[in-house]
Amino acid sequence: MAQIPFNKPSLTGSELSNIQVAYEAGMLSGDGAFSKSCERLLEHRVGCDRALLTHSCTAALEMMALLLELGPGDEVIMPSYTFVSTANAFAMRGATPVFVDVREDTLNIDESKIEQAITSKTKAICVVHYAGVACEMDRIERIARAHGLALLEDAAQAICATYLGRPLGSIGRFGAFSFHETKNATCGEGGALLINDSADAIAAEIMREKGTDRSQFLRGAVDKYTWRSIGSSFLLGELAAAFLKAQLDHVEAITRRRLELWDIYNRQLAPLEAAGYLKRPTVPAECGHNAHMFYILLADPGARAEVITRLEESGVNAVFHYVPLHSSEAGQRLGRAADGLEVTDRVANAILRLPLWTAMTNEDAVTVSEALSAALKHYA
Repeated sequence: MAQIPFNKPSLTGSELSNIQVAYEAGMLSGDGAFSKSCERLLEHRVGCDRALLTHSCTAALEMMALLLELGPGDEVIMPSYTFVSTANAFAMRGATPVFVDVREDTLNIDESKIEQAITSKTKAICVVHYAGVACEMDRIERIARAHGLALLEDAAQAICATYLGRPLGSIGRFGAFSFHETKNATCGEGGALLINDSADAIAAEIMREKGTDRSQFLRGAVDKYTWRSIGSSFLLGELAAAFLKAQLDHVEAITRRRLELWDIYNRQLAPLEAAGYLKRPTVPAECGHNAHMFYILLADPGARAEVITRLEESGVNAVFHYVPLHSSEAGQRLGRAADGLEVTDRVANAILRLPLWTAMTNEDAVTVSEALSAALKHYA
């Protein structure tokens, strides 16, 4: 096993005691006291109208598709360079994902290529804030308004990140966070649907509770609860919410620490970029990022397999990332590419992600940087 793994979930101190409190309270199913506390914290941090915990970010994205009543014949524009959940959520309803290329600098959807992908069937634009760096949201907002499209934010990687001071997840009609074990704040598996239009809140509650108005019943708003619409079991269990509460209580400190490690990588690897071995991440001035990941783009993509092997031999676990959706079997069958996607293909072959987790030491980050330098120079 690598001495410095790619990811290692870190405790903030009160996760296990919170779980004990939840257990002793006798309610382990979803929507208990810890769930509600997490939702209030998220609403305060993001500034959204409502936050609803879900068992995954995938579930939150699926709820978006349900709330928009998407179905066969509809299209949703998104980047090809994203996790399969972004596309699956809409494809499951029969809608067609339409894949657009990404920018060279941020690896986010290329806003200059969105309009040419819009057709009479387009119902929504789903952006993905890659590595916790915001998409060019002002221009994308204008495009969505001009064409009457729903703007959705897959902010899985973007808690505590901002665009022109606005928290990511608060800009579109809906946003979604992930609390998977690789994310900045985690409960193993978990997510949240962020609702920015109060008119959507009740419908979202009903869909999350198997299509019933149980949440309203528990608040005393109705005298019994019944089946009201289609829905599913999207709730996060209370033990996971208890764990997450401890993480969210410290999410600002978690972000600060990750930024410190990110900055070490950025300084240490500057000479390798100057020498032409790699390209470091770009963070535009208008973006406040959260150090979700530190990736590099190798000047020679053919070196990646050997570099990964040499890093592993040095005790460092580095990994690549997505296979572009447009080139996958399901992507070709269920979606369509809006253009050539040359940038997507190029960065997917060149990217290498370095270890970054809260309990890493500064010395760990230096060790990884030095091992990477040695691996690249040996390959050259």
